[in-house]
Amino acid sequence: MIKFHPNTELLQQYVAGTLPASLSVAISAHHEMCDACAKKAAELESQAALATFDDATTSELSANELDDAMSMMMNDITADADIDEFSFESRKELTVGDRSITLPRSLSHLSMSRFVQAGKLARSRLELEEGSIRTSLLFIAPGGTIPEHTHTGFELTLLLDGHFSDEHGEYVPGDFIWLDDKHDHTPYTENGCLCLAVVNSALHFNKGLSKLLNPIGELIY
Repeated sequence: MIKFHPNTELLQQYVAGTLPASLSVAISAHHEMCDACAKKAAELESQAALATFDDATTSELSANELDDAMSMMMNDITADADIDEFSFESRKELTVGDRSITLPRSLSHLSMSRFVQAGKLARSRLELEEGSIRTSLLFIAPGGTIPEHTHTGFELTLLLDGHFSDEHGEYVPGDFIWLDDKHDHTPYTENGCLCLAVVNSALHFNKGLSKLLNPIGELIY
């Protein structure tokens, strides 16, 4: 059962369209796996729509004027021939390690780099070009762990396949885990897992010999 979800503030920003694309994609993917959050976002969208159309400026328009404005808007949209056509119904099958994983639709149409491997960890970059924010698919092979570390920025992890655990809990597909510099953790997976990771700074290993792994923190970032 999914236990970790985006908070209301994030969902409100998602509905308002004010989040970076990486976070919007992550929340969309979570919604495909979590009916409760999809329903909550739909309710927030309805509230936002009602608030918009209740505005005093729109209330002064007649029904015919609203219809005309809508028609003009749709004509402008459909008159633009510079549109990439694809179907959101299709979902990409990704082969990584010894498993085949079906990605959420919101991830299936994004450009991805080849996986780069370091030990039991492999990373594929999603090409969203958002400055300091990096978005990746991270695969950890069975028995893999990432030594205890903290974050110099934020780290969002959406578990897509498999399971992993750390000091804070055990995670299942669909869990949406937000960490920052207040959190230390040591992710471990017994049978392997695939995650979507969104970070805006490198991991920092902070104990003993694991400090030597800080260059790997750059790889994960």
